[in-house]
Amino acid sequence: MLDSEQAALDLIGEAWGVEFDVIVIPKARLAPAFLELKSTLLGQVTQKFVNYNVRAGFVGDFSDEMAVSRAFNDYVYEANQGGRLLFARDLEDLAGLLADR
Repeated sequence: MLDSEQAALDLIGEAWGVEFDVIVIPKARLAPAFLELKSTLLGQVTQKFVNYNVRAGFVGDFSDEMAVSRAFNDYVYEANQGGRLLFARDLEDLAGLLADR
């Protein structure tokens, strides 16, 4: 479960043990607070990926969260423009986003 900064660091540490291009994290592995911007967990965790120059793809249906939170919707849009942190519906969508970067 990706539920803390430490969990993000643990994930990054495990990934560094193997060759990789992007860490793919299914929505089911995200703590509920991760998707609530007011909790600051999303910012804390994604900052770890940025600090360690790791690309991360969050895969799942985020449409409900995006519909109720303009701020989260904007966050997903901006993240997908940058290419370091990506939010995708499924692996095919993620592959398309990665190909565009």
